[in-house]
Amino acid sequence: MIFCDTSAVAKLYVVEIGSPAMRALLEAEDQVFASELARPELMSVFHRQLREKKWTRDKFLTAVRQFSNDDIGGFWTWLPLDTTIIEAAAKTYATLPATVFLRSADCLHLVTAMHHGFAEIYTYDTHQNAAATALGIRPVTV
Repeated sequence: MIFCDTSAVAKLYVVEIGSPAMRALLEAEDQVFASELARPELMSVFHRQLREKKWTRDKFLTAVRQFSNDDIGGFWTWLPLDTTIIEAAAKTYATLPATVFLRSADCLHLVTAMHHGFAEIYTYDTHQNAAATALGIRPVTV
């Protein structure tokens, strides 16, 4: 049972550095959790591949279909962005050290993980790695 941010989820669909190792880990897990924020962020990742001409339209649509099939099949366990998460994320900034760079979407991933009792987050995001540590969550990059 692991919690992933979008950068880790994307490794299942986008071939890049770290994809084979993360794919193996994801496929071996009995349950993979992520914030539902990862859904639109992942579509953004796919669209970026298309926009930057790294993928053809067919490859883009294949990735969208694969994600949809995985989603319908229950591969991902989505944790909701409810009012509690949104409020906790907003309050996080009141006590965050001034030296920590934390984007709002990253904050939502981290607070979701914390709210659901995860001590670590699988991520490939450099900024999120630093922010996770500041919030007491162990970032893991496979």
